[in-house]
Amino acid sequence: MQKWITIYKNMKIKNKLSLLISLIVAVAFTFAVIVQQYAFSIYDEQLYLKSSQVLHLSSSAIEAELERIEQLSFNIITDTQIQNILRSIAGSESDYDRLILRQHLVDRLLNYVGSEPMLYSIHLIDSYDQQQDVGSVVPIDPAKKELILQLAGDADGGERWIYPDDTDSALLLSREIRSYSGTLFDLNYLGTIIIRINMDKIVRKSAGGESDLIVTSGTDVIYPTTPHFDPIVIQSSLSSGNGYLTREIDGHTYFIAHNRSGNTGWTYMNVTPFNQTFKQIIFIKELVIIVFTVIFAVAILLGIRFSRGLTRPIESLITRMKLAEKGNFAEANVLPQDAAPVAMNELGLLHRTFRLMIERINALITENYSNRLLIKETEFKALQAQINPHFLYNTLESVNWLAKMNKQTQISDMVQALAFLLRNSVSLKEPILTLGEELEIVRNYVLIQKFRFEDRLEFTLDVKEQDLHRKIPKLSLQPLLENAIHYALEPSVDPCQISLFCKETPSAFCVIVEDDGPGMAPDTLKQLRNGDLATSGNGIGLLNIDERIKLAFGDHYGLSIDSGSGPGTRVILYLPK
Repeated sequence: MQKWITIYKNMKIKNKLSLLISLIVAVAFTFAVIVQQYAFSIYDEQLYLKSSQVLHLSSSAIEAELERIEQLSFNIITDTQIQNILRSIAGSESDYDRLILRQHLVDRLLNYVGSEPMLYSIHLIDSYDQQQDVGSVVPIDPAKKELILQLAGDADGGERWIYPDDTDSALLLSREIRSYSGTLFDLNYLGTIIIRINMDKIVRKSAGGESDLIVTSGTDVIYPTTPHFDPIVIQSSLSSGNGYLTREIDGHTYFIAHNRSGNTGWTYMNVTPFNQTFKQIIFIKELVIIVFTVIFAVAILLGIRFSRGLTRPIESLITRMKLAEKGNFAEANVLPQDAAPVAMNELGLLHRTFRLMIERINALITENYSNRLLIKETEFKALQAQINPHFLYNTLESVNWLAKMNKQTQISDMVQALAFLLRNSVSLKEPILTLGEELEIVRNYVLIQKFRFEDRLEFTLDVKEQDLHRKIPKLSLQPLLENAIHYALEPSVDPCQISLFCKETPSAFCVIVEDDGPGMAPDTLKQLRNGDLATSGNGIGLLNIDERIKLAFGDHYGLSIDSGSGPGTRVILYLPK
């Protein structure tokens, strides 16, 4: 025993939990099965005993009544007066005499009908095929009457049963009347008697109305005329002797006890609805369900409480891991206020190890972030250093004053614009400008180019005033206009339209430079996108602009080129909204 206890103590937590829950469920299930089997055994026993007793008493009483009616039919066919009347009718040739005799015959039959409450009526057919009816008479269909006479004739004086049908719900007994006198049995045919029996009254008297009784002969239903279900559906399941079975028919469950009569061969069935009679058994079944539910609920509660004691620290650790996954290392290193003290077990060791790991990772990330900021700043200045001009600003100022003294206004304007461009190129104080400041550089550059190309350069600027405050890396737009002039305007003698405008997308603010020039060859476009095409002269390449935007705002932003072999090229700068 101590060995098994030691093995259990050394088991993993998840194995302990699985073993405990399995044991509880197994005990609950075993108890439920035992109680349920016991309840069903009581149910079947009580149901069979009750049904068998009722069925035995009912069938015996019904058989006794039918035997008494059979004896009554024998008394009628052997009645001396009836025998004499029928012989007289058979031997009389006078219609009037036969009419009088038949009246006497009816009077005699009335004595039998009046003294027997289980009969509906008696019908007697004499040798002239004339029918005399007494009692609660229902006309007999001619075809059925012919069948009755044939069956009675085949019985050679014995009785024959005719079962209820659509035309008559009564059970019929028929037998022929043969002549005899004293000890002389000449057995001449005198007629046929038909007795209509009230089976409903016999069953009520015999069974006392305590149960639902069905009487069948093969596939024929003797009683009742409209049973709860068609007995044919269970004929194949009935044994030759006594027994019982349970069947679900038309959505209802029935317990059926059956007994086959040795005298008539009829099958008596006692039909009992389950949920209507045996309330005690149903209560036991419900009790079993309630007990099983309570045990199952207790097992679940114990399992949940046990498992929560194990999983709650793990869930807390998972929450902190998710915070660390999102980069929030400061919160990930702090325990929640409602958290229980960390136990000195495997989970506690895991918590402490995680806390130390987070502290180390946070220190490394901080150090790495500082280094990356330094690298970005160095890269940004190195890229920006590429655009420092090699001209002397003071020389341009001298040229400007000389042009003004000689009243050369065009030269003066051009020199001032060039000086503005050089001043902004030399300055490294503001690497990020507003869009309005960057557009001022563009206007001065276009002014210089207008003096060169005159009417061939058609430039349009469409920027809303509310967008002028947006940030953009310095000298990002002027190189785009320079490329447009170089590739779209210079190769052609026709005027060239260059447009600069802005628009917003769901993810970025776009500044677009577009021309209607000849476009770019696919190879040239591919080289530009890959950064393989060197810039002509000392200008700023498109790759330089793309890298500066990414360094300033992130990898989600940058530059894209849209051009083809047809007219027009479009360059789009994607900036933060």
